[in-house]
Amino acid sequence: MADRQTLTESGSGGELPGAGAETAPDLPFGAPIGAEAARESAREATATAAVAAASAAAVRRGGRFRGLLPRRSGKLVTGLVIVGAITLFGLLGPLIAQPPRDSNNPALLPPGPEHWLGTTKLGYDVFSQLAYGTQGSLFIGLVAGLVALVLGGLFGVFAGYFGGIADEVLTLITNIVLVIPGLPVVMVIAAYVQNADGLGPLARSSLLVALVLGITSWAGSAVVLRAQARSLRTREYVAAARVAGERPARIIFVEILPNLVPLLAAQFIFGVILAVLGEAGLSYLGLGPTGSITLGTMLNDAQTGQAVGTGAWWWFVPPGAIIAALGAGLSLINFAIDEVVNPKLRLAPENAKRQRKATKAGKGVADTGAFA
Repeated sequence: MADRQTLTESGSGGELPGAGAETAPDLPFGAPIGAEAARESAREATATAAVAAASAAAVRRGGRFRGLLPRRSGKLVTGLVIVGAITLFGLLGPLIAQPPRDSNNPALLPPGPEHWLGTTKLGYDVFSQLAYGTQGSLFIGLVAGLVALVLGGLFGVFAGYFGGIADEVLTLITNIVLVIPGLPVVMVIAAYVQNADGLGPLARSSLLVALVLGITSWAGSAVVLRAQARSLRTREYVAAARVAGERPARIIFVEILPNLVPLLAAQFIFGVILAVLGEAGLSYLGLGPTGSITLGTMLNDAQTGQAVGTGAWWWFVPPGAIIAALGAGLSLINFAIDEVVNPKLRLAPENAKRQRKATKAGKGVADTGAFA
């Protein structure tokens, strides 16, 4: 009798590890059939309690500020590796390559030990041209992305913060630029300024192409930044700075812009992608820079030299692959930044992982109760 009492006390006081909930009570022999439903209900309640306990434990283990920090992302790592490798190639490649305009080589040689990527129809080394072309395209992308970011930030942030007439005027200008077809405008401007008198060496330079691409691609960034600036100007710390008598310029640069850094980075990367692709398109059409080598000018030379018809795949495949890889790497970095900016995207993988753990814990508790 004492053993039975001890066993009963031990069973009633025991808890399942990690669940924090009591097991379903045993039913006496000969109980009615409806009691089985009550037993099943008790098991479901136990499983629900286990799910809640596991979720709470996961939140406690994660820390209070873990959700505010950028999560280690495979997209970010992959994008940084791709972009970093291409950047290093563009910076270090010209140091080990021969001059890109050296024509003292046999024409249309396939890749080999002497010429790693072969030669062109004029005897230019493709590896040398690819190294210098990558450097030129990166320069155009960075300059154009910076120009688009500055213009988009000025129009978007100032319109969003000041509101009123300033917002209406700046938004009207932004909308006009936004609805104008980009590629035809870029083609017309590039063709005009490259043939204009008085520009000197700037007429057909990479800098001019970068400025044209940046000036024609800032409107999209302005719309995004304006919406975020309108949201930030109603925050308490901005209102407190305004009440304290701070100047609008200081409020914008000290209180608002630091909170827009992830969004500014995303817009800058997007501008670089557009500029690299835009330069490739302009150069392929014969409107790119002629005083320097870019990936786009390589594609144009391959097209005019009938590389496809002659089977010289090594002439056009490498620059096309670099453009595609650079665009993919920058896009992956942009996606990773979006996960930092958007809380839903940032917390979705972590929440899904917690839910899977909690579901497994609840299923294990329910199975244990079924065999009790």
